[in-house]
Amino acid sequence: MNNKEKQEFIEGLISGIDKATETKTRKNVYVYTTIPNKQIENIKKYTTAGWEVDKEFKTKTRLRLKKENKRLLVDKMWTLFASLGFDLLNQNQSIDISYDKKDNSRFETFDILAKDQESIVLVRCESVSKNTKSNFNDKLESLKEHIGEIRKTLSYIFDGAKLKFKFILATENYALSELDKLVLDKIGGVHFDEDIIEYYIKMHSQIGIAARYQLLGSLFFDQEIPEMDNKIPAIRGKMGGHVYYSFSIEPEKLLKIGYVLHRNKANTNMMPTYQRIIQKGRLDAINKFLEEDKGYFPNSIIISIDSGKKKKLEFQESSNICSTIADVGFLYLPKRYRSAYIIDGQHRLYGYANSKYKTTNTIPVVAFENLDRNEQVKLFMQINENQKAVSKNLRNTLNADLLWNSENYLEQMTALRSRIAILLGEDRASALYGKISVGEDKKVITTQQIDNAIKKSVFLGKVSKDKIEKYSVFYKGNLDLAFDKLSKFLLLSLDFLKDRLEDEWEKPDGIIVINKGIYSIIMILSDIIDHLVKVNEISERDNVNGIFEKVEKYLLPLVAFYKNVDEDTVGALKTAYGTGGDVKYWRTLQKTIREQYPDFNPEGLDEYLRKEEKVYNTKAFEYIREIETFFKMDFKEKLESHFGNNWFKKGVPLKIGEAATLLMYQKNREIEDESDECTEWDCVNIIAYREIALKNWQNIFEPFYTRPHEKKITGGKDAKTSWMVRLEKLRNQNFHSYYVTEDDYYFLEQLYDWLILKKDDVYE
Repeated sequence: MNNKEKQEFIEGLISGIDKATETKTRKNVYVYTTIPNKQIENIKKYTTAGWEVDKEFKTKTRLRLKKENKRLLVDKMWTLFASLGFDLLNQNQSIDISYDKKDNSRFETFDILAKDQESIVLVRCESVSKNTKSNFNDKLESLKEHIGEIRKTLSYIFDGAKLKFKFILATENYALSELDKLVLDKIGGVHFDEDIIEYYIKMHSQIGIAARYQLLGSLFFDQEIPEMDNKIPAIRGKMGGHVYYSFSIEPEKLLKIGYVLHRNKANTNMMPTYQRIIQKGRLDAINKFLEEDKGYFPNSIIISIDSGKKKKLEFQESSNICSTIADVGFLYLPKRYRSAYIIDGQHRLYGYANSKYKTTNTIPVVAFENLDRNEQVKLFMQINENQKAVSKNLRNTLNADLLWNSENYLEQMTALRSRIAILLGEDRASALYGKISVGEDKKVITTQQIDNAIKKSVFLGKVSKDKIEKYSVFYKGNLDLAFDKLSKFLLLSLDFLKDRLEDEWEKPDGIIVINKGIYSIIMILSDIIDHLVKVNEISERDNVNGIFEKVEKYLLPLVAFYKNVDEDTVGALKTAYGTGGDVKYWRTLQKTIREQYPDFNPEGLDEYLRKEEKVYNTKAFEYIREIETFFKMDFKEKLESHFGNNWFKKGVPLKIGEAATLLMYQKNREIEDESDECTEWDCVNIIAYREIALKNWQNIFEPFYTRPHEKKITGGKDAKTSWMVRLEKLRNQNFHSYYVTEDDYYFLEQLYDWLILKKDDVYE
């Protein structure tokens, strides 16, 4: 690269006003073009190609086209770096960088070059519309071969400046393959998926340009921060068996070396993590408190300082102060990115980030030296115990790391269950990816529900506090192996169901991907494993693929069930709440499998069905009595209102009237007191009401006795009153055999709610 080529390269970079203008353009999801109105054919050409009219002016028309997925991703990343204070970026959609000093035509292409005073970042973006496993090996191998020369080219372009360097592979909807991860690691690059990108975008929206420190800490971990003044007065002491330092420091200085271990997908490679995401509302309140109210925080920020590999923090004791239980002197902070982890006080610290006092005020700090990450988690939990409640989901998430190395087997199992729940929600290959609440993310499924299901399953045998009481197919005493084996089995099983139930799985108001749905599926998988063990088809010696092959056939009845489930059953499962709702759903799946495989007989199913039938019978009997009483009153009122005093003769079909008159005569012959005698109307049975309704359908009963969801069905009045036929059969069954199914019970419950309680949303 000669001087002219070097100059041309630099001219392709923008900063200042040009950067601000380009940022505005890249933030827009559309690209625009303007065409004179007289060029009608040209306008048609564009609209045929997918462009749409944005605005029509007197002499010209502005058209727009939504950016393709990759360009949207590139522009999002470009805008992020621009927003975080990188002062030089490429202007065009891509930039070529030569890896051959003598031949500038040999180059690698990048989507983004972002440079600040200390660092330079190169980014490539890859995007697809649907989850896909990556195959970037050829591209990454080529880059691995040339990356060293590219760095030399950049050093030459920027006059030998000692810039920190990082390559980022930014992806959308890609699950990175193990091979791609390996090559990327050899390059010294990092992977940003859409979750990580959104994390930094959210961080910027919350704390502004101060989010830059979090990004730099991640990209350049352990690399030196040049020209940092790291000598501060401090007191050294011991607390809880740990060395700590107490000092005051300017917020800006701590921001540079600080890092917050947010419980977020951006930090999954640094487990365990424990912090809540920073809240903008709290930051705004803190900033106002500092700026307008002249406020201050006397309580200390708690941090852990990572002194580096096999090192201790340098502390120079003062010779002018008498010896005490604590030492006074000068502490030399590490001059490295991400060397101070913020355990408590992130809002107080970042509240200073955009304050005029960030370099003129000092804040009190208590810094532990090389505090183990699990100890950090424990300290965070203790500090927050009496403050804002740590949510169940966050506590479950923290337990995955906090309890993993416990000597207590019960605590180990808690950690194992939590870690599996996290993997199911965070692994892009999982059918539940992005659907489980991990940390404080609010999603459809809670980690608590996953935990409950695995805890009640047979997957992990049985343990007490200090011993393993029973091994299982998935657990033989080794926690890591159990995690690998059980998580793989669950991934395979859930993926099997999702592949065959794609529409039902993704349906927003469906019954599969809800708490009790996933709970029940995990429980039914446990039942299948238990059954296969009992019939000696699988054992703990089998690998996961072999186990899953035996399980597959038992999942097919579930696929058929979800594909053909009727509205009544959907309603019954959805409206069954609490622990009883979970059990109801789970037992429904058990019953579904047993209908196809009679030898599948999970413990407790028969007893549950017997109890369920008895409960349904009692309540169903009440519903039928109430509905029959309602018919007697309501039909009479409507017939009287329409026909007057002759309502029985004119409104009741002849055969029904004759049968009722005969029955009245027979009953009254046995009654001595005339006041106790019945009328013809008292002797009309439940099926007769349908005949009465059919005779007077259009004039009287149609608006009142057509179920709301059946108003547009074909078949006329016969179809619209068929529910009365089912009701009569149930009435007879209820009286004679005392057996009511779950579906029939739900049918009666809906009728009761619609007819008697007048609920409008029964059939929605």
